[in-house]
Amino acid sequence: MNWYALLADFVAVIHFGYVMVVVLGLVAILVGGFLGWRFIRNFWFRSIHMTMIMIVVVQALLGLPCPLTVWEFDLRIAAGQQDVSEETFIARLIHPIMFLDLPPIVLRAAHCLFGLIILASWWLYPPHLPKRKGR
Repeated sequence: MNWYALLADFVAVIHFGYVMVVVLGLVAILVGGFLGWRFIRNFWFRSIHMTMIMIVVVQALLGLPCPLTVWEFDLRIAAGQQDVSEETFIARLIHPIMFLDLPPIVLRAAHCLFGLIILASWWLYPPHLPKRKGR
């Protein structure tokens, strides 16, 4: 068993989960706001969601690569996987969804636009501040 390949797959799954939380979180906020779902106004959910996309936006604006991508590809090289066709089933399943073949400027703009939409959702469906206990 190649432990580097297994670790690379683990990082890919974590990365995919991160992307899905950001994307599906926004979908839940927009749909839930329209339908009156209470959980989408949870302050902690919304704060974590905003923090996640802001990390991506800052990286995009600074032109920095995603650390999870760098880590995964370093592990793949250590595993001897130099080509996509050599990657594991998990990587071949996840990579086409996460890594679009677009110019970097388009990806940066998409990340920033997504961040602006999430920021606008705070205005459209503002989160409720947590209530203090003992009052």
